Amino acid sequence: MATRDTGTEQLIKDTAKRVFFAEGRLHATTQDIADAAGVNRTLVNYYFRSKDSLIKQVYEDGMNDLSARLMQVMETDRPFKEKIEDFIDVFMADSMEYPYQETFLITEMNTRGNIYHKDNMSEKVEMFSRQIQAEMDAGRLEKMNPIHFSINMFSMLIYPLIMKPMYKQFYNLDEDQFNKLMLERKEMTCNMLFKM
Repeated sequence: MATRDTGTEQLIKDTAKRVFFAEGRLHATTQDIADAAGVNRTLVNYYFRSKDSLIKQVYEDGMNDLSARLMQVMETDRPFKEKIEDFIDVFMADSMEYPYQETFLITEMNTRGNIYHKDNMSEKVEMFSRQIQAEMDAGRLEKMNPIHFSINMFSMLIYPLIMKPMYKQFYNLDEDQFNKLMLERKEMTCNMLFKM
């Protein structure tokens, strides 16, 4: 029985992740991915059988990465505001490296339905909502449905990245100027979330 070259398999998956998440080429073909990885397209088909199978693997990895970021903020014992600031730092760093990850994940959810199920995710989200509610009850956050706090936080972080090509064109920004703007968003986002 032949041994699989997991290094090549991982190279293909990492390349697909870069093509989809970093470059935003959501319609890239298996040939595009093979070319970017420097391998023959036959190897992509050997390891993943089809583009759909490769996309599913990249999707699951992306959702696992997103879940890990969420767990980082939900499970730490730090004060809530510091926890959110740390989360924004991690999220912004990841999003600057992979600005189209969320676009890819949402596109796949809309195309295939919710094909990702993390067993204990709902209880973690519920725990985070209770923490938000406790901050509101203590008067450290404006009172609202805790879901709105989460939606506001993610909207302020994700929307500018999704709109990046348009903002760069509208405001005549190069990559460095846009990245500088995104780095300025941490303090702005915290100020908006914690205004009282």
